[in-house]
Amino acid sequence: MNLDIIKEELKKHLNSNVEVQVFGMRNKNYKVKGYISNLYPSIFTINECGVEKSFTYSDIATGEISIKYL
Repeated sequence: MNLDIIKEELKKHLNSNVEVQVFGMRNKNYKVKGYISNLYPSIFTINECGVEKSFTYSDIATGEISIKYL
């Protein structure tokens, strides 16, 4: 998946509620529920109950995280 396409898709959903599933090492997966708060050149942030968590666009491209728009 192209990073420009990922950035445009996230831009459409700025300030929208999302659920991010993070596929960690050794099958330690967790979910982050919040909204897309900011978009930067190489990262984006999810606000979860006042705490911002950052992810890279390449995390989506490589399948390390998946985003579900709510």
